[in-house]
Amino acid sequence: MSAGLVQTYRAFAYNNAWANHRLLTACATLSQADFEAERTGFFPSLQHTLNHIYVIDLFYVDALEGGWLGPAAWKNDVPCPSVSELKVAQAAMDRRLIAVCDALTPDLLDGFVRINRDTHVQTEQRDRLLMHLFQHQVHHRGQAHAMLSGTAVEPPQLDEFFAAGEAPLRAAEFAELGWTEDTVWKS
Repeated sequence: MSAGLVQTYRAFAYNNAWANHRLLTACATLSQADFEAERTGFFPSLQHTLNHIYVIDLFYVDALEGGWLGPAAWKNDVPCPSVSELKVAQAAMDRRLIAVCDALTPDLLDGFVRINRDTHVQTEQRDRLLMHLFQHQVHHRGQAHAMLSGTAVEPPQLDEFFAAGEAPLRAAEFAELGWTEDTVWKS
């Protein structure tokens, strides 16, 4: 496995954190009632959809860190009832995922992760688990993005992370997150 692929997973982790930051910042302008309001989607509200992202991140990031939390991660499907609580919790989770990806080496990326499924232990290749996790996040953020478009809040652009033309806006947001372009793109 090449070092370039390790850098790709690192960039995905930073992109994930940036997209969560943008989406939750937009959602923070909603009233609590709008955040909880029933909407069309796989989950019944922005609150449930965005909490689902957090809960599944908790499950998989714990496993990637070598933890054994397992299904206890989803004992509460809305652990963060308000956007302000969720934004803090998700940012902390995103920092944990970045730390996991910052620690990757080609050998570690090729290695395996043990996942507590309560009734059995799943063994999964680390690179495949990370791909699954990033796809899960993109999938449900897209649903939340569509739900947000049904409110008075304009959904933020979430797919310009790698575009050079977005560098000034991205730099300001990266500064909010405590990063620079060099942080993300170091090899």
